[in-house]
Amino acid sequence: MDTKNDPPLDGIAVRGRGLTKCFSDLTAVDAVDIDVYSGEFFGLLGPNGAGKSSTMRMLSCISRPTAGDLRVLGRDPRRDAARIRRNLGIVHQENNLDIDLTALENLTTYARYFGYPRPEARRRGKEMLHFAQLDEKADTRADDLSGGMQRRLAIARGLVNSPELVFLDEPTTGLDPQMRHIVWQRLLELKQQRTTLVLTTHYMDEAEQLCDRIVIIDRGHIVAEGTPQVLIKEHAGQEVVELWFADSPTEETTLQLTGIAEQYDILPDRVILYVPHGDSAVSEVHRRGLSPTRVTVRRSTLEDVFLRLTGRTLAE
Repeated sequence: MDTKNDPPLDGIAVRGRGLTKCFSDLTAVDAVDIDVYSGEFFGLLGPNGAGKSSTMRMLSCISRPTAGDLRVLGRDPRRDAARIRRNLGIVHQENNLDIDLTALENLTTYARYFGYPRPEARRRGKEMLHFAQLDEKADTRADDLSGGMQRRLAIARGLVNSPELVFLDEPTTGLDPQMRHIVWQRLLELKQQRTTLVLTTHYMDEAEQLCDRIVIIDRGHIVAEGTPQVLIKEHAGQEVVELWFADSPTEETTLQLTGIAEQYDILPDRVILYVPHGDSAVSEVHRRGLSPTRVTVRRSTLEDVFLRLTGRTLAE
């Protein structure tokens, strides 16, 4: 394995080379290379069944790779898994709280698992309650908290050991927009403290807002990597024009649109053009005699990139 061009490990929180995960005759992850830089907010995106969850489980030392080399915080999980886990924070998609304990007891009990003495565990618990804006709920049973509060408590619990590296598996699933933004603010505070964060999410706006760099995985392979801005520029252009017609777009429609956009998608109900300037593209559409019943011009987003690279239909 050629690693002479790899960045030095002291600037890397996670390095995977040729990571492979097989289940019986299924190869879920097929020889991928991944670097997560220390102090960055890293996004791992992919549709269901693409290999994203299997990759996340390997990187977070929950599941061993079938093949390949992995270093987490400079250590080999095959030999130092316990030492690595002491410096990890993992926020699962499910809250997994102890519903019979209070909010503070959930945190202090979890802190004790990491060897904190009881007074220090309580101090850490109170500190993380404040971080999650749950100070007034310290003595409230977890089962009596709202869904949004439970989610914030679960995130706080995953951070109670002051981890160097945090894995977040869809941390805002099911939260309303206001609560999502509160969670975003808390996570960005961690980044400002040079904590390394790895995020999976199905919310493309969340990844675009939070992540410094993103990897998109599909069918077990990495299909794109870069900052959100670079990915959007490379795969979707500056703006998107959506054209609806009275009837489904035909081959003739496609021919009439040739040259207006370097990249476009033909869907059953509309045509999507990826262009530098939306208004200029619309003017050209009308100049060529096309008469869409509806036209939308908007800024390109990470969701456009995701759908272009992974498809608009569900994988089997």
